[in-house]
Amino acid sequence: MRKSEIKRKTKETDIQLTLNLDGKGKYDIDTGIGFFDHMMELFSKHALFDLDLKIRGDLNVDEHHTVEDAGIVFGEAFKTALGDKKGIKRYATVFLPMDEALAMVSVDISGRPYCVFDASFEEKKAGGTSAQVYEECIRALAVNAGVTLHVRILYGSNTHHMIEAVFKGLARALREAAAFDPREKGVPSTKGLL
Repeated sequence: MRKSEIKRKTKETDIQLTLNLDGKGKYDIDTGIGFFDHMMELFSKHALFDLDLKIRGDLNVDEHHTVEDAGIVFGEAFKTALGDKKGIKRYATVFLPMDEALAMVSVDISGRPYCVFDASFEEKKAGGTSAQVYEECIRALAVNAGVTLHVRILYGSNTHHMIEAVFKGLARALREAAAFDPREKGVPSTKGLL
């Protein structure tokens, strides 16, 4: 089973994360931010990744460090759990509807970190937190996981729904890209390395 455990402590956050890519979508999440807990719980469920995430952050400042650092740690855990990447599908694109919102998430487990995040939020907050911190979380995840990630919210009016569509779409895309392809015997690259 592809598992990892990461602990990261700074002056801003103290994070413990355990990840199992071949799980059943079981989760135990406590970030100190209700809306972010909700996003990570539905992420775990839709990815079918078992995820245990505990964060103590400087929420007296704001939510930025907690949410961004969670992306850093999750990205590191994902990269570690993937191991040599032999036999994975590597690519996935998901269009995810959430009521009036539609998000597109496309991923390449390439070893080349890059993130395009194309979204505009009319409502600047979701669940009492700044909507823009979720872009920072996704970007930190892509960079630390070593994946190329394109996220686009095609349309939507409710910020909660738009962010939720991104997290569900990301979950489904990472699940698909990290899944094994029974026809792929090595690393899915002509270079022989990802």
